[in-house]
Amino acid sequence: MCGIVGYIGDRDVASILLVGLERLSYRGYDSSGIAIMSDGELSCWKKEGKIHNLEQAIKPLNIQGSIGIGHTRWATHGAATEANAHPQVCSMNKTAIVHNGIIENYSSIKKKLTEEGHILRSQTDTEVIVHLIDRYLNGNLEDAVEKATHDLSGSFAIAVTSEKDPDKIVICRKGSPLIIGVGKNENFISSDIQAIVSHTKQVIYLEDDEIGIISKDAIDIRKMGGVKVTKDIHHITWDAEATEKAGYDHFMLKEINEQPAVIRRITSEHINKNNEVVFPGLKNSNIAKANRFIIQACGTSWHAGLI
Repeated sequence: MCGIVGYIGDRDVASILLVGLERLSYRGYDSSGIAIMSDGELSCWKKEGKIHNLEQAIKPLNIQGSIGIGHTRWATHGAATEANAHPQVCSMNKTAIVHNGIIENYSSIKKKLTEEGHILRSQTDTEVIVHLIDRYLNGNLEDAVEKATHDLSGSFAIAVTSEKDPDKIVICRKGSPLIIGVGKNENFISSDIQAIVSHTKQVIYLEDDEIGIISKDAIDIRKMGGVKVTKDIHHITWDAEATEKAGYDHFMLKEINEQPAVIRRITSEHINKNNEVVFPGLKNSNIAKANRFIIQACGTSWHAGLI
């Protein structure tokens, strides 16, 4: 349920991050935070509760910066507290990370880091990642991120920025989505297109085991191991209005009222001119001979699966 947003460019970083977090709020969350790099110095603000609390905390401040990452968190490891909110930072507050996913071996990593003298302040699995990155960060940030991910078991989408290698955001994913928004003299990242579609319609989808090095004027992507990857840029045809509440009080209420139109649109794609139901992908399959189905779902998704 967590959300990631990031920006590098010359615009008001704090505003872009906060608006992006608001667009991700439909996913549900219990805390939020942002980290911004200004003149090579990293600052972080976090609040539990609504994004409004974060907005009020930074409203009196004159925040200037060129790089920022933000996050909405739904508590898993540790309660919904300011200490557990993202971004998580290393002991010296020089490196910050936002993370979606679950690190399955975080307990053993945390134990090892503590024995090495690292001071971990949160109950999250995320904090171990930023300490690993900081431990490996002797050259460039992307190499440190890759080394850190080799120590991790589980799923993750991460975005990192550091005073030790400023002027870039490094992202990486395994099992959780991450998207790069391509701009002119600026670039964006997000876990969901909704957070950035009002700024750019040009996006790159990061795949598992890929690392993205995002700077103001360039986007470099490589596979784990260092092989560079050439990625297609996809054009988004819908606009930000499609992601708004459209006058409804809640996103859930909007989704309920949209269901008839959604069903009509989906079914129309599978009905030919003879009013026959057609699924091209199943044309040569043996699905008709199947005698067992596994439905992995819960709640209303379970009922939909049964139907």
